[in-house]
Amino acid sequence: MASGSFTGSSSALAHLTPRPVKDLYGSNYLSITGNDYNFTKQFLPEVYEKEVERFGNRTVAGFLKMVGAEMPMASDQVVWSEQGRIHVAFSDCSTDADGGATNELTFSSAANASMIDVHDTIIVSKNGVTVKCYVSARAAGASVATVIPYTAATLVAAGIGNSVSAINVFVYGSEYKKGSANAGNSKDADFTTFSNKPIILRDKYSVNGSDTASIGWVEVTTEAGTGGYLWYLKSEHEARLRFEDQLEMAMIEAEPVSGNQMDGAGVFQTQALAGQHGTQGLFSAIEERGLIYNNPDFGSVGTGAGEGIAEFDVILKELDKQGAIEENMMFLNRGTSLAIDNMLAAQNSYGTGGTSYGVFDNSEDMALNLGFSGFRRGSYDFYKSDWKYLNDGTTRGLIGDVQGVLVPAGTSTVYDQQLGKNIKRPFLHVRYRASEADDRRMKSWITGSVGGNFTSDEDAMNVHFLSERCLCVQAANNFILFKDADGVTGDSN
Repeated sequence: MASGSFTGSSSALAHLTPRPVKDLYGSNYLSITGNDYNFTKQFLPEVYEKEVERFGNRTVAGFLKMVGAEMPMASDQVVWSEQGRIHVAFSDCSTDADGGATNELTFSSAANASMIDVHDTIIVSKNGVTVKCYVSARAAGASVATVIPYTAATLVAAGIGNSVSAINVFVYGSEYKKGSANAGNSKDADFTTFSNKPIILRDKYSVNGSDTASIGWVEVTTEAGTGGYLWYLKSEHEARLRFEDQLEMAMIEAEPVSGNQMDGAGVFQTQALAGQHGTQGLFSAIEERGLIYNNPDFGSVGTGAGEGIAEFDVILKELDKQGAIEENMMFLNRGTSLAIDNMLAAQNSYGTGGTSYGVFDNSEDMALNLGFSGFRRGSYDFYKSDWKYLNDGTTRGLIGDVQGVLVPAGTSTVYDQQLGKNIKRPFLHVRYRASEADDRRMKSWITGSVGGNFTSDEDAMNVHFLSERCLCVQAANNFILFKDADGVTGDSN
């Protein structure tokens, strides 16, 4: 009868060797090594089931919901027109070598000169010298008009010299002799047409079928209110939140494809852009058609709050030249918002150093309020709000070149083709593609064979997101973009 035996070292039987003490070790207890917090470890860790929300609410959307609206459109382009000015004025007139002596004023084009008629009375101004003149002659199709000062023989004698450029001119009236005929100069109403095209934004979240059945030990919580222990739910909801944020960020940051990307034959120099047209976002529209105020500090640098008020008055004077819309919203980063708070607090004469104690009858025994949500200066009301998009370290807060934006709180009257009537719309609003067949404001659908949808044999759940939209910035001349133009935050203007 054959007999068998074990060969090798005595360690082959170590698992049968009793321990001298009653304790748990990796050699006598079922364990998975590694720092993976598995419940098969010999010592059960104290596990916090919920994540720590160390970044607070991580979404940055909400700006457009506060100041605008969203409306459908059934076209791949939105076109609108904006009023021109009523009065005739130019800032690019000039005199040639002897123009001041002969009272000849040259306009930048014959079309501009045609807006000036014989018998018009105009104001000519340069370097603080203002001269009131009578237009005595202007040849048809010419860019030169003869103007005679009321108080001097020539423009030179009146203080407007020869070979002077960038002369300001505007028409303030007219003067005709008795019995005159053929009076007046017919002028067609001026308007400017603008347009924008929607872009298609897409994203996707995908999870395989096996992972949807995995139960985690961390409870899922997101800004969307998702709860449970299925980790893929958190990833899917964060993908949705990220896409919704991108819908707003794209409307703020988007750029149309520039002509600089085309060669002389109209062919894209970068072929990857072929077929892409881009769209004009808020910042691009303000930089092209609006107002840009560089390096505002509102008194935080320099002589203090008095300088800040003076700086704000510069803004008011520019608004007077535009639409002079009474109510305006300011969305600012933290530094600019605090600078305005300090500027306003220093104007208060109550208490030591002008301290304001909030809304409780200004009692220092109650709450101390060092912030301001609005103020009035001149004939304008300003409402101030922090803009998280400019503060977040993963969006514009990472760059810091935009300090804020001023948005007029107004509406414009336009004709709505779908409703068939005139309606009022905010100066800032989003248009998205929609029809009876498809609403592309915010589409979401699931493909695959997991999650109750069986559209293919792929063992996965694919969550798709899509939107097609563009932003309409109407009356952009009333918007102001506050920029840190030299890269030095808080620098004086």
